[in-house]
Amino acid sequence: MAHWLMKSEPHAYSWEQLVEDGSTHWDGVRNYQARNLMRDDMSVGDLVLFYHSNCKPPHVAGVAKVCKEAYPDFTAQDPSSKYFDPKATPDNPRWMMVDIEAVSELEPITLPELRTNPLLEGMPLLRRGQRLSVQPVSERHFKAVCLMGGLSKLPE
Repeated sequence: MAHWLMKSEPHAYSWEQLVEDGSTHWDGVRNYQARNLMRDDMSVGDLVLFYHSNCKPPHVAGVAKVCKEAYPDFTAQDPSSKYFDPKATPDNPRWMMVDIEAVSELEPITLPELRTNPLLEGMPLLRRGQRLSVQPVSERHFKAVCLMGGLSKLPE
């Protein structure tokens, strides 16, 4: 099982909305590196830190799980979508998405709190200039964040 961090702006799609919906497709990723991670490396059952970005303060809000492996992002072929890509076709969809489901809420862990935890040294999220919306998280870092968020037992 791999571990991931996925960023969402709370006004676009929040942790609370995921809890209400139960699951969702993770559409709109338009970065090739993030797409490749979802397409090539994410598997059903992988755990995800759900991160709220572009808010004050940015924070980890919960733990989700990949519940459907990568498939073509249909928003890329929808001319009415803000994620439309005219180069995406049924034969060459270009962009992929996965489905995730809510697993466990965390006490919000802010970016400044994450930065002060020595156990998180080297975590990609904490590197300067790291803007990737989907990124791998080591098992050690994942466990440390979950403990900071109040989980005494890690999700399975």
